Amino acid sequence: MNTRPVLDPTQQPFALAAAFNETNTFFSVAHEHGFKVFRAATCEPRIGRDLSGGIGCADMVGTTNYIILAGGGRSPHFPSNKIQFWNDQIQQVAGSLELKAPVLRVRATKEFLVVVLPFQVVTYKMGNPAQKIHAYDTVENPLGLCSFEKNIVAMPGANPGQVRLVRLVDGNLNPRVTLIPAHTGYLRAIALNTTADKVATASEKGTIIRLWAVESGTKLGEFRRGIDEAAIFSIAFSPCDSMLAVTSDKSTVHVFDLPNGVQTAADIDPKKHKYGILAKLPLLPRQLSDIYSSASTRFEMGDELGGWSTQSKAATKEVLSKFSPERVPTKGLLGWISKHEFLIVGAGQDARWEKFEVRIDEAHNKYIQRVAWKRYLV
Repeated sequence: MNTRPVLDPTQQPFALAAAFNETNTFFSVAHEHGFKVFRAATCEPRIGRDLSGGIGCADMVGTTNYIILAGGGRSPHFPSNKIQFWNDQIQQVAGSLELKAPVLRVRATKEFLVVVLPFQVVTYKMGNPAQKIHAYDTVENPLGLCSFEKNIVAMPGANPGQVRLVRLVDGNLNPRVTLIPAHTGYLRAIALNTTADKVATASEKGTIIRLWAVESGTKLGEFRRGIDEAAIFSIAFSPCDSMLAVTSDKSTVHVFDLPNGVQTAADIDPKKHKYGILAKLPLLPRQLSDIYSSASTRFEMGDELGGWSTQSKAATKEVLSKFSPERVPTKGLLGWISKHEFLIVGAGQDARWEKFEVRIDEAHNKYIQRVAWKRYLV
């Protein structure tokens, strides 16, 4: 089964998917003829392999020579339901695993492997061969949502809007699980922080970002991206948990402040709130008192075929059925590379890398400055 069909019957986006490694030091790109790996901070190419066939997803294992691959595109090089352990030192496949459904995404460390399927997430202990730990049924997960940090996996649960948190400690055959009823609608984004004690979520509505404690499952706070619905592409915590970045199909990136890891409405200075003193008045609509981003700017989505654009309303189920994630390239993928710098990477026919820095002006207000950009496959 082809899990990466093209946007147009005669043409296709060159880059099908992009993914950061676990330390955000590299990002890998799966494309119609193979895969490439780039240094994240500079976008300099490190590895480029032409396999004469399509790769649907590629995930670098830490900073090693191993890349986890699955076939995709119009002419897949490998079966889409089989992951390959590529050893780039010898430029050969060193092993493989066959799944029961097309692979949508993989996340890998030296210790564990997480494979995301349309209705299931399968976890493995790394080895030769890899040892299966457990398989978790999910609601339909066409976006391949999954976040993996510090041996904790965050994934959709069995019900819409539910988050399942699994602890893969020592490859336990019965890992501890926490369930969080995060939203009433289907999930659109999930992200753990680097210490894996917080998880951020967004639903397909895309107006509210919620923050949860991993250990207890309690809500720590929530943030308003905007009033209009949007498709959230990516969520990412800064390394010290001082900020949370969010991208959407509005072609905007928002950065929210997280003092001590959490922010509440009582912490907001009316002088810096979007609606000023109205944010403190009771009985007004909650949109006036919600916590908004401290800084925002635009990023480049890139031009794509098939009519898919920032106005596609990709958060709605109707459009997802037409522009499914198998047909839409990765866009707005976030990765922090320092306390104040982050990257946004997008695949597609117009594949782009952009570097941004969060700065403070003379009035002590935050703003986001784009400091570099590149079409990385040109």
